[in-house]
Amino acid sequence: MNSIMQTFDDEPAHRTLHPWDGVIPDADLAAFDAAGFDGRSGTGQRPALLVIDMQYRSFGETPRPLLDAIAEYPTSCGEYAWSCVPHMVRLLAAFRRNRFPVIFPHVAPKGVHDAGRFGDKVPGIMDIDRRGYDFVEEVAPAAAELRIPKYHASAFFGTALTSYLIDQRIDTLFVTGGTTSGCVRASVVDASSLGFKVVVPHECVFDRSRISHAVNLFDMHKKYADVVDTDHALALLSEANALAQRGV
Repeated sequence: MNSIMQTFDDEPAHRTLHPWDGVIPDADLAAFDAAGFDGRSGTGQRPALLVIDMQYRSFGETPRPLLDAIAEYPTSCGEYAWSCVPHMVRLLAAFRRNRFPVIFPHVAPKGVHDAGRFGDKVPGIMDIDRRGYDFVEEVAPAAAELRIPKYHASAFFGTALTSYLIDQRIDTLFVTGGTTSGCVRASVVDASSLGFKVVVPHECVFDRSRISHAVNLFDMHKKYADVVDTDHALALLSEANALAQRGV
């Protein structure tokens, strides 16, 4: 059960609350616990939501098994990405209702001069059509919401995101989108390094690899962010809103 190679289809002897349960070996869990990697960042009173790369290139046009989805777009995560949509709809609605900023860092169309080393690793990104860069309709930006094109994994690298967050007095980032092991993790690490509190609602992030998804969520939770389910994220957002209303 505790082998890193356990499949997600194996039924664990008992159910727990973390997406990495049954993936991270007990010895590793014990080592992190013994070292005291169990703190919580919590939230401030001025949160913002990052919605990273919610584009058809990461989803495909419709929910499909992964290998079928990859045949449409090599960067697609197929049904794993689509499984996030109902949770994202709830979270987006709560942020909009509370009038907190919602920001959409997204992959800019790639040209021969800006694909970078990722283009070397995944040459197929050069063949993605224009439709692939459109936002998925169910979780697309509202007219006034900020859209930030990016050319690298982190939403911060080479963009004006940090300046915007400082200007808006943001102290907490809820980070969603894909992929968990790529753009989400890179953005979470940068956000933490810049001093922001970070919350990752694990039902609102996705990856093409379920193992990578689980391991990276575990690592982010132990080092850089509070990884929680969507219900918990919504409760944290309500707490932040209450603090903001009281001006604490």
